[in-house]
Amino acid sequence: MELFPAFPLEEWNETKQTVHRFEQIVGKVRLQHSPRRNHWWNVPFHLTGSGITTRPMGMVDGNPIFTIDFDFVRHLLIASNLEGDTASFPLQGNSVASFYLRLQSALDSLGVDGGIPVAFPFDLPDADRPFAEDHEHAVYVPEHATRYWRILSRVNLILEEFASGFSGKTSPVHHFWHTFDIAVTRFSAHTIVQPEEAGELVREAYSREVVSFGFWFGDDNVPEPCFYAYAAPEPEGLTEEPLSLSFAEWRPSGHGHLALLRYADARETEDPRATVLEFLQSAYLAGARRLGWDVDALACPGGVTDPYLAGH
Repeated sequence: MELFPAFPLEEWNETKQTVHRFEQIVGKVRLQHSPRRNHWWNVPFHLTGSGITTRPMGMVDGNPIFTIDFDFVRHLLIASNLEGDTASFPLQGNSVASFYLRLQSALDSLGVDGGIPVAFPFDLPDADRPFAEDHEHAVYVPEHATRYWRILSRVNLILEEFASGFSGKTSPVHHFWHTFDIAVTRFSAHTIVQPEEAGELVREAYSREVVSFGFWFGDDNVPEPCFYAYAAPEPEGLTEEPLSLSFAEWRPSGHGHLALLRYADARETEDPRATVLEFLQSAYLAGARRLGWDVDALACPGGVTDPYLAGH
Protein backbone atom coordinates (compact mmCIF):
# COMPACT_ATOMS: atom_id res chain seq x y z
CA MET A 1 0.00 0.00 0.00
CA GLU A 2 1.35 3.42 -0.99
CA LEU A 3 2.31 5.40 2.11
CA PHE A 4 1.35 8.79 0.65
CA PRO A 5 -1.24 8.57 -2.14
CA ALA A 6 -1.70 11.59 -4.38
CA PHE A 7 -4.17 14.03 -2.84
CA PRO A 8 -4.04 17.48 -4.48
CA LEU A 9 -6.13 20.09 -2.72
CA GLU A 10 -8.22 20.93 -5.77
CA GLU A 11 -9.37 17.31 -5.99
CA TRP A 12 -11.24 17.38 -2.70
CA ASN A 13 -11.42 21.00 -1.60
CA GLU A 14 -15.23 21.10 -1.52
CA THR A 15 -15.35 18.09 0.82
CA LYS A 16 -12.50 19.58 2.87
CA GLN A 17 -14.40 22.84 3.34
CA THR A 18 -17.48 20.96 4.56
CA VAL A 19 -15.60 18.55 6.84
CA HIS A 20 -13.53 21.41 8.27
CA ARG A 21 -16.72 23.14 9.42
CA PHE A 22 -18.20 19.88 10.73
CA GLU A 23 -15.05 19.46 12.82
CA GLN A 24 -15.14 23.05 14.04
CA ILE A 25 -18.66 22.47 15.38
CA VAL A 26 -17.62 19.32 17.26
CA GLY A 27 -14.35 20.95 18.30
CA LYS A 28 -16.20 23.82 19.90
CA VAL A 29 -18.24 21.30 21.89
CA ARG A 30 -14.96 19.79 23.05
CA LEU A 31 -13.62 23.24 23.97
CA GLN A 32 -16.75 23.98 25.99
CA HIS A 33 -16.96 20.66 27.87
CA SER A 34 -13.36 19.63 28.64
CA PRO A 35 -11.03 20.80 31.44
CA ARG A 36 -8.60 23.36 30.11
CA ARG A 37 -4.98 22.24 29.77
CA ASN A 38 -1.77 24.11 29.09
CA HIS A 39 -1.26 25.26 25.49
CA TRP A 40 -4.83 24.17 24.61
CA TRP A 41 -3.91 20.48 24.70
CA ASN A 42 -7.48 19.68 25.74
CA VAL A 43 -8.93 21.04 22.51
CA PRO A 44 -7.65 19.00 19.49
CA PHE A 45 -8.85 15.66 18.13
CA HIS A 46 -6.94 12.38 18.28
CA LEU A 47 -6.84 9.60 15.70
CA THR A 48 -8.77 6.33 16.03
CA GLY A 49 -8.91 3.11 14.04
CA SER A 50 -11.72 4.49 11.88
CA GLY A 51 -11.58 8.26 12.19
CA ILE A 52 -11.02 10.91 14.84
CA THR A 53 -12.31 11.40 18.37
CA THR A 54 -12.89 14.18 20.87
CA ARG A 55 -11.94 11.77 23.69
CA PRO A 56 -14.27 11.58 26.72
CA MET A 57 -15.51 14.86 28.16
CA GLY A 58 -18.22 16.12 30.49
CA MET A 59 -18.60 15.37 34.23
CA VAL A 60 -16.81 18.48 35.50
CA ASP A 61 -19.43 20.69 33.80
CA GLY A 62 -22.45 18.76 35.05
CA ASN A 63 -22.97 16.79 31.86
CA PRO A 64 -22.74 13.00 31.69
CA ILE A 65 -19.42 11.70 30.37
CA PHE A 66 -19.69 11.60 26.59
CA THR A 67 -17.58 11.25 23.45
CA ILE A 68 -18.07 12.34 19.84
CA ASP A 69 -16.40 10.42 17.02
CA PHE A 70 -16.13 10.91 13.29
CA ASP A 71 -16.12 7.54 11.54
CA PHE A 72 -14.57 8.07 8.11
CA VAL A 73 -14.90 4.41 7.15
CA ARG A 74 -18.66 4.09 7.69
CA HIS A 75 -19.14 7.85 7.30
CA LEU A 76 -21.02 8.45 10.50
CA LEU A 77 -21.02 10.96 13.32
CA ILE A 78 -21.33 8.94 16.54
CA ALA A 79 -22.02 10.38 19.98
CA SER A 80 -22.00 8.08 23.00
CA ASN A 81 -22.15 8.29 26.77
CA LEU A 82 -20.72 6.26 29.63
CA GLU A 83 -23.97 4.31 30.04
CA GLY A 84 -23.52 2.84 26.57
CA ASP A 85 -26.18 4.92 24.83
CA THR A 86 -25.33 6.09 21.32
CA ALA A 87 -26.76 8.43 18.74
CA SER A 88 -25.48 8.62 15.20
CA PHE A 89 -26.27 10.00 11.77
CA PRO A 90 -24.64 9.89 8.29
CA LEU A 91 -22.04 12.51 7.43
CA GLN A 92 -23.00 12.46 3.77
CA GLY A 93 -26.07 14.43 2.76
CA ASN A 94 -25.69 17.20 5.35
CA SER A 95 -25.03 20.87 4.97
CA VAL A 96 -23.18 22.56 7.81
CA ALA A 97 -26.55 23.85 9.04
CA SER A 98 -28.21 20.43 9.13
CA PHE A 99 -25.10 18.84 10.68
CA TYR A 100 -25.16 21.43 13.46
CA LEU A 101 -28.85 20.84 14.22
CA ARG A 102 -28.56 17.04 14.04
CA LEU A 103 -25.58 17.07 16.40
CA GLN A 104 -27.54 19.13 18.92
CA SER A 105 -30.40 16.65 18.67
CA ALA A 106 -28.05 13.67 19.09
CA LEU A 107 -26.44 15.13 22.19
CA ASP A 108 -29.81 16.07 23.64
CA SER A 109 -30.91 12.43 23.30
CA LEU A 110 -27.92 11.46 25.47
CA GLY A 111 -28.78 13.99 28.15
CA VAL A 112 -25.94 16.30 27.11
CA ASP A 113 -26.17 20.06 26.80
CA GLY A 114 -24.13 20.44 23.64
CA GLY A 115 -24.60 24.15 23.28
CA ILE A 116 -21.61 26.28 22.26
CA PRO A 117 -21.38 30.01 23.06
CA VAL A 118 -19.95 31.15 19.71
CA ALA A 119 -21.61 29.00 17.04
CA PHE A 120 -19.68 30.54 14.15
CA PRO A 121 -16.64 29.32 12.17
CA PHE A 122 -13.25 30.30 13.55
CA ASP A 123 -10.76 32.05 11.27
CA LEU A 124 -12.56 31.07 8.05
CA PRO A 125 -13.86 33.39 5.30
CA ASP A 126 -17.47 32.97 6.52
CA ALA A 127 -16.65 33.63 10.18
CA ASP A 128 -19.61 36.02 10.47
CA ARG A 129 -22.19 33.40 9.40
CA PRO A 130 -23.73 31.15 12.09
CA PHE A 131 -23.30 27.41 11.55
CA ALA A 132 -27.10 27.08 11.66
CA GLU A 133 -27.39 29.28 8.55
CA ASP A 134 -24.67 27.67 6.41
CA HIS A 135 -26.45 25.79 3.64
CA GLU A 136 -23.61 26.47 1.19
CA HIS A 137 -21.09 23.88 2.40
CA ALA A 138 -22.75 20.53 1.80
CA VAL A 139 -20.34 18.45 -0.32
CA TYR A 140 -19.16 15.21 1.26
CA VAL A 141 -17.49 12.67 -1.03
CA PRO A 142 -16.91 9.50 1.06
CA GLU A 143 -13.83 8.46 -0.90
CA HIS A 144 -12.18 11.80 -0.20
CA ALA A 145 -13.06 11.72 3.50
CA THR A 146 -11.58 8.23 3.85
CA ARG A 147 -8.37 9.21 2.06
CA TYR A 148 -8.04 12.29 4.28
CA TRP A 149 -8.28 10.08 7.39
CA ARG A 150 -5.84 7.48 6.03
CA ILE A 151 -3.19 10.08 5.18
CA LEU A 152 -3.77 11.75 8.55
CA SER A 153 -3.26 8.39 10.27
CA ARG A 154 0.03 7.72 8.51
CA VAL A 155 1.34 11.19 9.23
CA ASN A 156 0.22 10.75 12.84
CA LEU A 157 2.49 7.72 13.28
CA ILE A 158 5.46 9.45 11.62
CA LEU A 159 5.04 12.39 14.00
CA GLU A 160 4.76 9.94 16.92
CA GLU A 161 8.02 8.32 15.82
CA PHE A 162 9.70 11.71 15.54
CA ALA A 163 8.34 12.77 18.95
CA SER A 164 10.03 9.76 20.56
CA GLY A 165 13.46 11.28 20.01
CA PHE A 166 12.97 14.16 22.47
CA SER A 167 13.00 13.81 26.26
CA GLY A 168 11.84 17.31 27.12
CA LYS A 169 8.32 18.66 27.38
CA THR A 170 6.39 17.75 24.25
CA SER A 171 2.76 17.94 23.26
CA PRO A 172 0.69 14.97 22.15
CA VAL A 173 0.40 14.47 18.40
CA HIS A 174 -3.00 16.01 17.76
CA HIS A 175 -5.30 17.24 15.00
CA PHE A 176 -6.36 20.86 15.39
CA TRP A 177 -9.86 21.59 14.13
CA HIS A 178 -9.37 25.34 13.83
CA THR A 179 -6.41 25.16 11.43
CA PHE A 180 -7.10 21.62 10.11
CA ASP A 181 -3.52 20.48 10.62
CA ILE A 182 -1.86 17.75 12.67
CA ALA A 183 1.05 18.81 14.85
CA VAL A 184 3.50 18.00 17.63
CA THR A 185 5.42 20.66 19.56
CA ARG A 186 8.65 20.61 21.58
CA PHE A 187 9.05 23.11 24.42
CA SER A 188 11.83 24.66 26.42
CA ALA A 189 11.39 25.97 29.96
CA HIS A 190 11.96 29.53 28.76
CA THR A 191 8.82 31.60 29.47
CA ILE A 192 7.64 33.98 26.76
CA VAL A 193 5.42 36.86 27.82
CA GLN A 194 3.16 37.54 24.85
CA PRO A 195 1.59 41.00 24.58
CA GLU A 196 -2.02 41.28 25.70
CA GLU A 197 -3.12 42.27 22.21
CA ALA A 198 -1.81 38.95 20.84
CA GLY A 199 -5.09 37.38 22.01
CA GLU A 200 -5.91 34.52 24.33
CA LEU A 201 -5.24 31.78 21.79
CA VAL A 202 -1.71 32.95 20.98
CA ARG A 203 -0.81 33.89 24.55
CA GLU A 204 -1.57 30.37 25.80
CA ALA A 205 -0.20 28.49 22.80
CA TYR A 206 3.13 30.33 22.85
CA SER A 207 3.71 31.01 26.55
CA ARG A 208 6.92 28.97 26.27
CA GLU A 209 9.68 28.81 23.67
CA VAL A 210 8.82 26.15 21.06
CA VAL A 211 9.85 24.35 17.94
CA SER A 212 6.74 22.93 16.30
CA PHE A 213 6.17 20.44 13.48
CA GLY A 214 3.18 19.33 11.49
CA PHE A 215 1.31 18.69 8.28
CA TRP A 216 -1.66 20.33 6.61
CA PHE A 217 -3.64 19.52 3.48
CA GLY A 218 -3.30 22.95 1.89
CA ASP A 219 -5.12 26.26 2.13
CA ASP A 220 -5.45 29.57 0.28
CA ASN A 221 -1.91 30.61 1.24
CA VAL A 222 -0.18 27.31 0.43
CA PRO A 223 -2.55 25.50 -1.97
CA GLU A 224 -1.04 22.04 -1.63
CA PRO A 225 -0.35 19.56 1.19
CA CYS A 226 2.93 20.18 3.01
CA PHE A 227 4.94 19.17 6.04
CA TYR A 228 6.11 22.18 8.03
CA ALA A 229 8.17 23.32 11.01
CA TYR A 230 8.81 26.62 12.75
CA ALA A 231 10.35 28.11 15.88
CA ALA A 232 8.56 30.61 18.11
CA PRO A 233 9.69 33.16 18.91
CA GLU A 234 11.74 32.94 15.72
CA PRO A 235 15.43 33.28 16.58
CA GLU A 236 17.68 35.56 14.60
CA GLY A 237 19.32 33.84 11.66
CA LEU A 238 16.95 30.86 11.57
CA THR A 239 16.66 30.83 7.79
CA GLU A 240 20.44 30.78 7.47
CA GLU A 241 20.38 27.26 8.90
CA PRO A 242 20.49 24.69 6.10
CA LEU A 243 17.72 22.13 5.69
CA SER A 244 19.13 18.72 4.87
CA LEU A 245 16.89 18.14 1.85
CA SER A 246 17.60 20.14 -1.28
CA PHE A 247 13.88 20.34 -2.10
CA ALA A 248 12.85 21.65 1.34
CA GLU A 249 12.84 25.41 1.86
CA TRP A 250 12.33 28.28 4.27
CA ARG A 251 9.29 30.29 3.27
CA PRO A 252 7.97 33.58 4.73
CA SER A 253 4.79 33.15 6.79
CA GLY A 254 3.15 35.91 8.81
CA HIS A 255 5.86 37.63 10.83
CA GLY A 256 8.28 34.70 10.54
CA HIS A 257 9.20 31.71 8.42
CA LEU A 258 8.19 28.09 7.92
CA ALA A 259 10.40 25.20 6.89
CA LEU A 260 8.34 23.47 4.19
CA LEU A 261 8.51 20.05 2.57
CA ARG A 262 5.95 19.54 -0.17
CA TYR A 263 3.94 16.34 0.22
CA ALA A 264 4.27 15.77 -3.53
CA ASP A 265 8.08 15.84 -3.26
CA ALA A 266 8.16 13.53 -0.23
CA ARG A 267 5.91 10.93 -1.87
CA GLU A 268 8.17 10.70 -4.89
CA THR A 269 11.26 9.72 -2.89
CA GLU A 270 12.38 6.14 -2.47
CA ASP A 271 11.50 6.13 1.25
CA PRO A 272 8.91 8.85 2.03
CA ARG A 273 8.84 8.03 5.75
CA ALA A 274 12.60 8.45 6.09
CA THR A 275 12.43 11.62 4.00
CA VAL A 276 9.87 13.22 6.32
CA LEU A 277 11.79 12.19 9.44
CA GLU A 278 15.00 13.67 8.01
CA PHE A 279 13.21 16.92 7.22
CA LEU A 280 11.69 17.18 10.72
CA GLN A 281 15.03 16.49 12.41
CA SER A 282 16.82 19.02 10.21
CA ALA A 283 14.24 21.72 10.99
CA TYR A 284 14.38 20.86 14.71
CA LEU A 285 18.16 21.23 14.82
CA ALA A 286 17.93 24.55 13.00
CA GLY A 287 15.45 25.96 15.50
CA ALA A 288 16.85 24.38 18.67
CA ARG A 289 20.43 25.41 18.02
CA ARG A 290 19.51 28.99 17.19
CA LEU A 291 17.40 29.11 20.37
CA GLY A 292 20.31 27.77 22.40
CA TRP A 293 18.79 24.46 23.47
CA ASP A 294 21.05 21.66 24.73
CA VAL A 295 20.30 19.31 21.85
CA ASP A 296 22.43 16.44 23.17
CA ALA A 297 20.92 16.53 26.66
CA LEU A 298 17.38 16.53 25.23
CA ALA A 299 18.02 13.68 22.78
CA CYS A 300 16.12 10.49 23.41
CA PRO A 301 17.10 7.96 20.70
CA GLY A 302 14.41 5.35 20.20
CA GLY A 303 12.36 6.80 23.02
CA VAL A 304 14.79 5.46 25.64
CA THR A 305 15.98 7.41 28.69
CA ASP A 306 16.78 4.32 30.81
CA PRO A 307 20.58 4.56 31.23
CA TYR A 308 20.98 0.76 31.28
CA LEU A 309 19.11 0.27 28.01
CA ALA A 310 20.97 3.25 26.57
CA GLY A 311 24.27 1.45 27.16
CA HIS A 312 25.61 3.34 30.17
